[in-house]
Amino acid sequence: MRDVQQRIEALCDAAGGSWGIMLMDLDNGSSWGMNETQPYTAASIMKIPIMATVLQAHESGKFQLGDKLILKKEDLVGGAGVLQHMTPGTELTVYDLMMLMIIQSDNTATNILVDLVGIKTIQQYLKVHGFEGTSFYNKLMIVPAKRKGPNLITAVDMGRLLTEIAQGHMISLQASERMIDILKKQQLQDCLPALLPEQNQSIVGTIPVWEIAHKTGSVQGILHDVGILYVGQRKLVAAILSQGLDKLAAQSVIQKIGLELYRYLKK
Repeated sequence: MRDVQQRIEALCDAAGGSWGIMLMDLDNGSSWGMNETQPYTAASIMKIPIMATVLQAHESGKFQLGDKLILKKEDLVGGAGVLQHMTPGTELTVYDLMMLMIIQSDNTATNILVDLVGIKTIQQYLKVHGFEGTSFYNKLMIVPAKRKGPNLITAVDMGRLLTEIAQGHMISLQASERMIDILKKQQLQDCLPALLPEQNQSIVGTIPVWEIAHKTGSVQGILHDVGILYVGQRKLVAAILSQGLDKLAAQSVIQKIGLELYRYLKK
């Protein structure tokens, strides 16, 4: 991993800004971190722990994933997602809300799920699983009268969360498999996977050369992408967090890191 580590360091140094990185090779157990314990504004990466908390509550018998929730006018918030444009009174299942939260980064869906399980339950999930550098206090795209604290993540926490999901150890094997399936469907593909080779779609049923189960997150001056990259039989967890750069500059670096990781696994 040393060679890819040096190339990633060079990319980050040349770009400037602040970078928090955690890489974990799931095949040989090697890992590398850079500023991996430094807290960063969570942005939409927090939606992965929220998804895990929802599935934990489901497996505890608190609700079924097919239970329907009603979209209310007061739920509608801006930013990413389609629900803000839909008619209040629309019914959606818990599963559909979870899917929208991840694959479209839908903020309205996220806040409905936060209300379903409760902020304290999400905080308890983070505490019980030992994600000490990660904190959650606020729903998305709202301005609370009194902020108790910021939503923060670290690269090491997100790397470990994704590793436990990939190994089937987060909540249960079924929950882990469900999270991987949803993360593979993310529609925002302009960061880690953007420079990877195009898949051969000419033959139906062809096994993909690569797959990625991931989640991006961005607010002004912040751009993250965290995920599990699969290349053939090789698997690697990458948590790439950045701040202090404009979006295009950070995006370009994360894209190049994605290509470096692909080449590392391809070898």
